[in-house]
Amino acid sequence: MASRGVVGVFLLAALPLLCLELRRGIPDLGIKDLILLCGRIFLLLTLLTLIISVTTSWVNSFKSSQVYLKEEEEEKNEKRQKLVRKKQQEAQGEKASRYIENVLKPHQEMKLKKLEERFYRMTGETWKLSNGHKLGGDEDLVLESESQTSSETANREAAKRRNLPKPVTKVSPAAEQPTQKEVLDLPEEPPEIAEEVVTVALRCPSGRVLRRRFFKSCSSQVLFDWMMKIGYHTSLYSLSTSFPRRTLEVERGWSLQDVGITVDTVLNVEEKEQSS
Repeated sequence: MASRGVVGVFLLAALPLLCLELRRGIPDLGIKDLILLCGRIFLLLTLLTLIISVTTSWVNSFKSSQVYLKEEEEEKNEKRQKLVRKKQQEAQGEKASRYIENVLKPHQEMKLKKLEERFYRMTGETWKLSNGHKLGGDEDLVLESESQTSSETANREAAKRRNLPKPVTKVSPAAEQPTQKEVLDLPEEPPEIAEEVVTVALRCPSGRVLRRRFFKSCSSQVLFDWMMKIGYHTSLYSLSTSFPRRTLEVERGWSLQDVGITVDTVLNVEEKEQSS
């Protein structure tokens, strides 16, 4: 459209020149001269049209190349920005994960532990905060090493709290407490798959929890023998049930089933009340 407009402008500009030539050369102008003049004008117009079309196509191609380069550069910039944003997001994600792992998680665990300790203190079950000792095949070896020290210290402290009078003469250890032969005579622990078996757990004042299996037909006296074996003398300590709380009373000839231990039971080792 632009080239046609330019050609039209040149045609209008060439008309005055054509009229001027015709006025100058009318007396001597023939048909041949008119034909030559028209051919020159047509050739000039053709040349101008060619120049204008070439110039226009060159300008358009230059503009298109500039637009293509600009679009390519914008695309590269956009890819670069996406790559930078992706790296920043990965760095932020890694930083957030490290913060959660090193700060938030330990803080939440510590807070949960404090709430758990506070709950157990309110309910009076602070023994749950200590690690119990699970009894297995090495029960006799563990208890034999611990009973020698724990029995002396626990019984000595209980005797002091009860304000027992000190003996005038020094009593030998054999006369002061029962011998090991009397308290170590426990029945063999039955297997888990055996029938008519109950599991009894002793909760010691120190927070330690010991578990052992017995036949329901066993004598109830075996519980006190077991308590003495782990270092708590029957003259200073007693056994009581958890819920409902009652002191366990046994007599000769009574079995565990007779004293009410027919299912898995937890017994508390408690210090006896001081008698006035």
